[in-house]
Amino acid sequence: MTIKNFPAAERPRERLLTHGPLPLTDAELLAIFLRTGSAGRDALALARELLHLSGGLRRLLELPLEDFLGMPGLGLARYAELQAALELTRRYFRSGLEQRDLISGPQGAKDFLVAQFKTLRREVFACLFLDTRHQLIAFETLFFGTLDATTVHPREVVRRVLELNAAAVILAHNHPSGVAEPSTADQALTQRLRDALALIDVRVLDHIVAGDGSAVSFADRGWL
Repeated sequence: MTIKNFPAAERPRERLLTHGPLPLTDAELLAIFLRTGSAGRDALALARELLHLSGGLRRLLELPLEDFLGMPGLGLARYAELQAALELTRRYFRSGLEQRDLISGPQGAKDFLVAQFKTLRREVFACLFLDTRHQLIAFETLFFGTLDATTVHPREVVRRVLELNAAAVILAHNHPSGVAEPSTADQALTQRLRDALALIDVRVLDHIVAGDGSAVSFADRGWL
């Protein structure tokens, strides 16, 4: 039996169109994305199996490519589509921040950065560039690293600050391990960046380290 043979009220897509996405289960939402099943399973049955085998929706979406391809009914095309969907989600939330007049305090910045970095499996370093009234000019990821390290070049941060004519910045990076606690290397990097940016009269307002659902603010800790 395929989803087309389900009563209309039980088909995931029709349920979404009638009731909106909130009442749908993870399996139903995933089935809409999959569109078709495989090996005698309809899309909903395949979605349920994938969620069971992977341990849930989040773990499925965070699978490395080789593990993803080892799952039933999945291939490179679906991996690319899911990764594109995740990046669209990140950019959607990013555009919401960029449309705000002001950064809504440290918690708003932390929530935004946790959402941006949530599914990344390697460390990245980014900046929120602000004007003289601390309005957001741009959010940009400047450096990409490995599982547990990123090489950050202060001169490149300074160059981008000058190009954007920013008056202040919020530094940010993630810890793919999920533990947001800053390291001594993070503190040393912050000091180097503060010193470099001070030479051009640009303030570092904060350095936020994002982990798994939480973030640590250097400003909150009194380290700036």
